Amino acid sequence: MTDQKTLLLTGASRGIGHATVKVFQAAGWRVLTVSRTAFDSRCPWHAGSTDHFQGDLADAEARADLVARVRETLGDSGLHAIVNNAGISPKGEGGARLGIAESSDEVWQQVLSVNLLGPAALMRDLLPELEQARGAVVNVGSIVGKRVHPYAGAAYACSKAALDALTREAAAELGPRGVRVNLVTPGEIETEILSPGTEEMTDIIPLRRLGKPDEVARVVLFLCSEQASYVNGASVDVNGGQHA
Repeated sequence: MTDQKTLLLTGASRGIGHATVKVFQAAGWRVLTVSRTAFDSRCPWHAGSTDHFQGDLADAEARADLVARVRETLGDSGLHAIVNNAGISPKGEGGARLGIAESSDEVWQQVLSVNLLGPAALMRDLLPELEQARGAVVNVGSIVGKRVHPYAGAAYACSKAALDALTREAAAELGPRGVRVNLVTPGEIETEILSPGTEEMTDIIPLRRLGKPDEVARVVLFLCSEQASYVNGASVDVNGGQHA
């Protein structure tokens, strides 16, 4: 299928990333996945083992190798979308929130390398392929980028706030080159890595439930599609109305 679009998705192994693979493949896209782990044969999607790239976005050398492998795979077809979904949120003992007082230099460097530098570097390094396809980038932020959260740590919150700024900067810079860049900011989403107590937060969510990963993935697909052809530099909340 010569007109098939191609997505590069980071953080594909679980939660929102997992749902995004399925939603894009159902829409006819080829999905290249990236994670720090090898492809899990239990993942129920087509071409998973051949279109998966194992690599650490926090490591510059590993990232350069990853970009080279992706470029070789794409050939002359260009890249229609990047979804920067990979993110880490370190916890203390027993899953405790890491505030400023508990966050070491190592924690800050680790979180910012994956959550901020990784997306910036992929946009930069794969810009020729994005330009060729007049592609789109969607950065996956978080509700914690704009408010203090009971479970997300300080470094994670700052990385997501910075990702918002990166999205604005990239949209302004890359828009004239035909590349749209947007942000999606999920709220409390039901995944296997929920912090204990998150379920109790439904009392402050107007829809009175947690979100589902595919509800985020469908917004991501929209932002990568022609239906969103004039949406650039936007931040789209997917939080059930949790604004208080």
